[in-house]
Amino acid sequence: MMLPELLALWHVALAEALLLVALLVAINGLDDLAIDVLWLMMPRHQRQPQPLPPAPPPARFAILIPAWDESAVIGAMLQRLLATLDWPDYAVFVGLYPNDPKGQAAVAAFNDPRLYVAVGATPGPTTKADCLNSLWRAALAEEAASGRPFAAIVLHDAEDLVHACELAVFAAHLPEYAMVQLPVLPLPDAGSPLISGHYIDEFAEAHAKDLLVRQWLDAAVPAAGVGVAIDRAMLGRIADARDGAPFDAASLTEDYELGQHVHALGGRGRLVWVPADGQPVATREHFPASFDAAVRQKARWLTGIALAGWDRIGWRGGLVNRWMLLRDRK
Repeated sequence: MMLPELLALWHVALAEALLLVALLVAINGLDDLAIDVLWLMMPRHQRQPQPLPPAPPPARFAILIPAWDESAVIGAMLQRLLATLDWPDYAVFVGLYPNDPKGQAAVAAFNDPRLYVAVGATPGPTTKADCLNSLWRAALAEEAASGRPFAAIVLHDAEDLVHACELAVFAAHLPEYAMVQLPVLPLPDAGSPLISGHYIDEFAEAHAKDLLVRQWLDAAVPAAGVGVAIDRAMLGRIADARDGAPFDAASLTEDYELGQHVHALGGRGRLVWVPADGQPVATREHFPASFDAAVRQKARWLTGIALAGWDRIGWRGGLVNRWMLLRDRK
């Protein structure tokens, strides 16, 4: 075959490949356009912030904070949390490891009856889900000792900036929903406008539009792993189905899967936007600012949701929920 014929064959193959790519891009764009149109079709009150309830019902909360090698931030986080959280009845459980003496020392500096420490038997690091299971057992032990059950379990990370009104928002909505998620607002990093800054756009897209459409369509609402409250009875049902461990220690994205499990058991999840003093009641935190750290985090999310999630969760739920699973994996 002569060179002109090879070039002609190459151009034909290139044109066909470009046509295929263009079709895939168009299909992807139609998928995103459908979410935009559905968001516009939603009742206006469902996509606008809701007022803070004046008198939410009383409820007792357990706040679980897994902390492997977090001595640099856990002290400041706990000090701010215990000083500013505006709710009368809660307990904070911090999960530590036997080979993390600095973390243990940072938490031991606090003398607060609301604070409990759970040191796991296995040296760290383990998965976040494994640490959460240890914290779940510690919360159950405190329930048994005090005779006062928790209404819900709240999840946070060691670097979170927790809003003072978050438990009041949870208390107001948990009677109706099995899982309540607050928005996550990444803090801007002036030194990393592209790497750290893209998380701001990503969470704005997800928590101001995508999740609102999901809950309007009655699909599963994935948990973000922070700023989320799960009804105590619902989490107990999940634990009973897993030999007492509500979080799968083998999962890389146990928070995402949690929302799917709640939905599969008939529970409803909701993301709630509530303003307080001109700012949304939300969880604020710093996200990775370096390329390597962002790649490690995104690789875990991609592997856990798009690849392992296909095998672990499958294609459950009705047509709408399967569409959302397809979007997640896409």
